[in-house]
Amino acid sequence: MRSNHRELKKRAWAANLEIARRGLAIYTFGNASAFDREAGLVAIKPSGVAYEDLSVEDIVVLDLEGKVLEGRLRPSSDTRTHLVLFREMPGLGGVVHTHSTYATGWAQAATPIPILGTTHADYLAEDVPCTQLMTAAAAAGDYEAETGRQIVDCFRGRDPSRTPMVLVAGHGAFTWGKTPEEAVHHAVVLEEIARMAFVTRTIAPGAARLPEHLVRKHFERKHGTDAYYGQRQEDRASREERPRRRAAASTRRRPPRHHLE
Repeated sequence: MRSNHRELKKRAWAANLEIARRGLAIYTFGNASAFDREAGLVAIKPSGVAYEDLSVEDIVVLDLEGKVLEGRLRPSSDTRTHLVLFREMPGLGGVVHTHSTYATGWAQAATPIPILGTTHADYLAEDVPCTQLMTAAAAAGDYEAETGRQIVDCFRGRDPSRTPMVLVAGHGAFTWGKTPEEAVHHAVVLEEIARMAFVTRTIAPGAARLPEHLVRKHFERKHGTDAYYGQRQEDRASREERPRRRAAASTRRRPPRHHLE
């Protein structure tokens, strides 16, 4: 029977393959999800399936309460964390969870990643936050949902759209975005920020936080109301159209095949 949710499943599948391709996940570590907010549906990687074996058909579709609507496999064991984030954080269309080396190193140290340079400031204007270590009582309950609640608590007073990443103390990293593709992008960025911070503090353990005027400059030029980094939407669309026009023109000019043989 043909899936009624194939496009959502394809996006979740592609996001999962991308975190593996980018070196952020090995074997069955980590997971990515896609969320259709209008339909209230989440598509997520199944539990314990290696990335190289993953197919679109394996992706599990659930509602926001965790009821499986499509899929023959059990969803990721981290599903309830994703569901809490989708319910509690407006604007999210995708969530990624990884155990990537450097980000997880900071998480295991239960230490926020300090904003030491402009690469970090290009993406967020604060340290990468880290949750508190989970208590024994919380871990004995609904562990995965509690992980989500700890992230939500960590973001009281923070805008998740401006800080689309978090470290879960002792565990790993979560990132998100308006789309699953953006969530993967943020996971890649987080790992690079974590690596740079580790290298900086290894070379100079007392390296200071980037001055606030440089933090603001780099963040606002990319994300502020007067941002000027990158191309305007219409210019970007025009640039993307050029290769297609050149390819079409080349096809029109190409002589018949028998003239080339």
